[in-house]
Amino acid sequence: MSRAYSDLAFTPTVRAMQTRMGSRSSYARLDQAEDRRDALTEREAEFISERDGFYQATVGETGWPYVQFRGGPAGFLKVLDAKTLAYADFRGNLQYISVGNLQGNDRVSLMLMDYANQRRLKILGRVRLVSEAEDQALLARLRPPQYRAHVERAFVITVDAYDWNCPQHITPRFTEAEIEQAVLPLRAALEQARSELARLRAASPHRP
Repeated sequence: MSRAYSDLAFTPTVRAMQTRMGSRSSYARLDQAEDRRDALTEREAEFISERDGFYQATVGETGWPYVQFRGGPAGFLKVLDAKTLAYADFRGNLQYISVGNLQGNDRVSLMLMDYANQRRLKILGRVRLVSEAEDQALLARLRPPQYRAHVERAFVITVDAYDWNCPQHITPRFTEAEIEQAVLPLRAALEQARSELARLRAASPHRP
């Protein structure tokens, strides 16, 4: 875990619970870490560019968290720089819960999953909502080509912290494209076997 993430996630009550459960000593070293690791690197940028969806949480005036899944073509969540993410907000069911929550609390939590390889990336940040009237060039940059969806605004996220989670308890799941890629060697081997069988049949003497 990074120093930046622990500074935000390890509140006094969380630290007290860690002490109570005996895990505090293993995390205490983070308080002295000089490198906060709060800027995205090429590793995170590559991972983010491969995702076709993520989970997003906001909090409203009632204090209740609201989690939703945001989906689109792979790479629709873009890394603008080491501290900034952005994506086009496609029109959905018109409830505007996330957008409404962000009017009073700009904090957001993202979880990006790679089920096939049992990887997950957590991101904490603050959101700025940008309309097309405010920045037409930005929305044009974020609008995925050949993706039929109405873009209402841009979510621009300033990254405060991120953390890679361990692979524990992530059940591997595979997309159609991932399965197709995995079976390519099997298809090639099958075609080779069929060709070899056809050759042997052609070469063998015909029996009456």
